[in-house]
Parts: sequence; structure tokens; C-alpha cells
Amino acid sequence: WTPQEKLLHEARLKAKAKRRLRRTSSRDSTRESLSEGAEPGPEPSSPKGRAHDRRSRTGKGRGLPKKGGAGGKGVWGAPGVVYSYQEPDARDPNYDEVAQGDTVYATVVPELEEGELEKTVQPMVLEYFEHGDTSEVMELLRGLNLGGRRPAVASLAVALALEGKASHRELSSRLLADLVGHIVTPEDVAWAFDEMLRDLPDIILDTPEAPQV
Repeated sequence: WTPQEKLLHEARLKAKAKRRLRRTSSRDSTRESLSEGAEPGPEPSSPKGRAHDRRSRTGKGRGLPKKGGAGGKGVWGAPGVVYSYQEPDARDPNYDEVAQGDTVYATVVPELEEGELEKTVQPMVLEYFEHGDTSEVMELLRGLNLGGRRPAVASLAVALALEGKASHRELSSRLLADLVGHIVTPEDVAWAFDEMLRDLPDIILDTPEAPQV
């Protein structure tokens, strides 16, 4: 403590002792006045006496402390209570991340929507028609979360090949053969061709020779 804090602390202790001495002297004087036949103070039933009464004014309870002495500011709880284990909360100021074990971080890729699939896969297939490297297309497709839209990859590759040259159709056939078992399943490719056969009347509008091809 600094000298000023020490003086202030001593002054508080002296003032506290004086207040205690005044209370003791006032109690002694009250007792003496009662013993000499002075008029007694207000009865507990009077309004003045009721103001200092610590018992319940509603008539309920036995005048015991609330919550059995547990709870309240600065109180840990009722004596003898054993608390069970609680999971640590990351918002707790005393939360120690190092003591909680290793943290695992994972990258979550959302599943592609129908419109996003065409915008993302179509440039890959068109670029593949230029370089002809199926492994590069497979690597790019692995970075996408195709989910239940895997058959759309096969149908898109065939649709782009129909609009292109004969060499593009050969490249598209080779691409589908390499993708089966790695990116798509045989069932996905079969579903894609069945879907294209159903949509053949619409495909003919853009590619009249689609049925022969």
C-alpha cells in the first residue's frame, strides 16, 4: 500500500470502531432506562417495530434465510452440495483452448446448384476439347461437390459434343470412359443418356442431326 492508502485504511478502521462504540453505549443506555422504569420502546406489533422486524410480513415462512442460505451475491451455494461435471464453454473467460485437446479443421465444399453446375463444368469440357487431357478434367471435378448432380456432368459432355465436331465426340466418349469409376458411376451415365433421349425433340431444334449422331 502507498502511504496515502495506509492512512485512509487506518482512518476507516478508527471510524468503524467509533460507530461500534456508539452502538454499544446506546444499547447500554437503553437497558438502564428500561431497568429504571422508563417507557419501553415500540412493540414488535407496532408499525415502528415492524420496520426493523426481519420476519416475513406475508405471514408465510418461519423467518429462515431465503434459499436455505444458498445463492445470492458472493455465495457459492448450499453447504454439502456436490456439482456434476459440466462441458466447458468456449464463451467462458477462463476457457483454455490448449487444454481442450487438438482442434480439427475441415474444409466444407457446398453442393453445386443446377445453374452453377453448368457454368462451372461447361468451361472445363470446352477447354478439354482443346488439350484432350482427361486427368486434368478429373482433378478439377474432384474439387467440386457434385452430390446428386453427377449424371448432369455426363449429359453436359454429350450435349456439347453433339454441337461440336466429330473429334469432339470422340474426346467426349474417351472422357466418359475415364470418368466412370472415379467421378461418375455406370448408372449415372445410363441415367444421362436416358434423359437425353427423352429430351431429343428439344435437342433436335439446336442440333438437327442429333438422332443420327
